[in-house]
Amino acid sequence: MTLRVCVAGVSGWTGAAVTRGVLAAPDLDLTAAVSRNSAGKDVGEVLGEISPVGVSIVPDVRQALQQGVDVLIDYTSTAAVKAHVLHAIEQGVAVVIGTSGMTVDDFAEIEDAAERCNVGIVGGGNFSVTAAMMQHLALIAAHHIPHFEVLEYAWAEKEDVPSGTARELAENLGSVQVPRQIRPVDELIGPRDARGAAINGVQVHCIRMPGYTLRCEAIFGMAGERLTVSHEAGQSADPYVAGTLLAARPAVQIRGLVRGLDKLLFRPDADGPDC
Repeated sequence: MTLRVCVAGVSGWTGAAVTRGVLAAPDLDLTAAVSRNSAGKDVGEVLGEISPVGVSIVPDVRQALQQGVDVLIDYTSTAAVKAHVLHAIEQGVAVVIGTSGMTVDDFAEIEDAAERCNVGIVGGGNFSVTAAMMQHLALIAAHHIPHFEVLEYAWAEKEDVPSGTARELAENLGSVQVPRQIRPVDELIGPRDARGAAINGVQVHCIRMPGYTLRCEAIFGMAGERLTVSHEAGQSADPYVAGTLLAARPAVQIRGLVRGLDKLLFRPDADGPDC
């Protein structure tokens, strides 16, 4: 079965890499592509290909989904992604949400809509396979170590804090257990913001500074010892391609929301990633 795919954000850093992955995959067909800035151009022109690929870019998701799409892959912006997903659900189109910045409440609304319309959604803060492994291993540690926090680094211009990776990690860690605080934040002297932001009971610290790309780590502490489970990405968008395509393939069989690539990788019937 060949899946008809629409990539929203086709001219973006990650969206362009994912689009190349879709074009190279024998079981995926790039049916539609979205970019406001590149509307009217052939996808091949935007990607720098030698010849056209036969897909003209359109300016919005509503227009793209009229072309007959099985799966929407969204790598656009925090401001736009929720509306894109809800519209796709109304049209019966499965979605892989690669755009970060959505909140727990946003995902709850999306989950309700997906279950009501019997549509599959895969949402992840990070579609790197190794980042999914980091989250899986961190969740195992959280079952056994009661003290943990999340620390992340990114480039100075990154607009969302925390990143989707760190937010999802903190939410999932806090669902395993609420970490213990030897000195509770509300008992501290001085600016309490210095202890980071609490997300699902987990303290999260974000550094935005030139010289950094992306790093996210869960830090676990016990008397006399410390464990760090971390993921670090370079300057290429290539790490996110395999995981995104891996999520797109089963999305049409899923009903409701699966949040996190690790949930797909480690589901009972999973055979491992086909990169």
